[in-house]
Amino acid sequence: MTWTALALSLACCLLSFLIAAAGTGLLRRYALSRSLLDHPNARSSHTTPTPRGGGLALIGSFCLTWLASMALPGLPSLPPLPAIVMLATILAVAAIGWRDDHGGVAIGPRLGLHLIAATAAAAALGAPAPIRQMLDAWSLAWLALPLTTLALAWAINLYNFMDGLDGLAATQALFISLAAAWLGEPGSPVLVALLVLASATGGFLVFNWPPAKIFMGDVGSGALGLALAALLLAQHHWGHLSLTAALILFGVFLVDASLTLTVRFVRGDRWYEGHRTHAYQHAARRLGGHRPVSVVVALINLLWLLPLAWLAQTRPDWRAGAAVLALLPLALLAWSLGAGRNRP
Repeated sequence: MTWTALALSLACCLLSFLIAAAGTGLLRRYALSRSLLDHPNARSSHTTPTPRGGGLALIGSFCLTWLASMALPGLPSLPPLPAIVMLATILAVAAIGWRDDHGGVAIGPRLGLHLIAATAAAAALGAPAPIRQMLDAWSLAWLALPLTTLALAWAINLYNFMDGLDGLAATQALFISLAAAWLGEPGSPVLVALLVLASATGGFLVFNWPPAKIFMGDVGSGALGLALAALLLAQHHWGHLSLTAALILFGVFLVDASLTLTVRFVRGDRWYEGHRTHAYQHAARRLGGHRPVSVVVALINLLWLLPLAWLAQTRPDWRAGAAVLALLPLALLAWSLGAGRNRP
């Protein structure tokens, strides 16, 4: 990357941070004026009414700044079609989330739009090479795209499920985007998008760090889940980020949400309804607040998952072992905390 490109990238990051921070502050005023508040209930992890919908500033800043960066000369950029489709699908998920924040949307239309958005993103980006190769060996190559669609749809809802503590979802997004940018190739066309997303997340986190002054809301959580998953997939294709490394980076949220959903499904609970049985929610009650959990998750990411993701990225022959070493302890920890069980 040239010095000019570096300066332009830094300018885009600064702009993304400032727009997100200013926008979140404005949205907090808007939410208070419209009584757009999350009131504590039996399924909540917070104790005081808190404005929601701040994720609109995060997603809006990311999309606007990334789009502007594509017009700047000298900056690496994705091909137009996948970039435009990614932006359109992220905004579509944000739009239905914004509507849901203002009064609720039935689960059918919401999941339907999520599936449409995931299908469009998967078609534009393509299935990961390891999945295609594995299925091709079994003469099931036609399944690669549907499985990619389901993975993207799961990322949307996974992030919505895991957005339940102050600062947790934003801290996770900041880590994933920065780590994916670092692990990929220096000239990756996804690099600027990842850095801009990290910057927008940082701007939102100014208001969301515990004790949160505003929540992300469905407008932010679902769209952020799709943005992260789609950018990691794009980084896999164009920045040569290994699929194993990408899964490891997503490890905390992937394991907690998947294990909790599986346990609740087996127990016969309504998995799609709000609850307080995620491992991170149990951890918050044990540790006495939101901040300790966000800090502990950040430390797990930096001290455990990032080195193992680096190992998976740099040593292809060690990828399977790195994935097991990364994810199995997380699953055991989530199970020991009571993921999906012991509903208070």
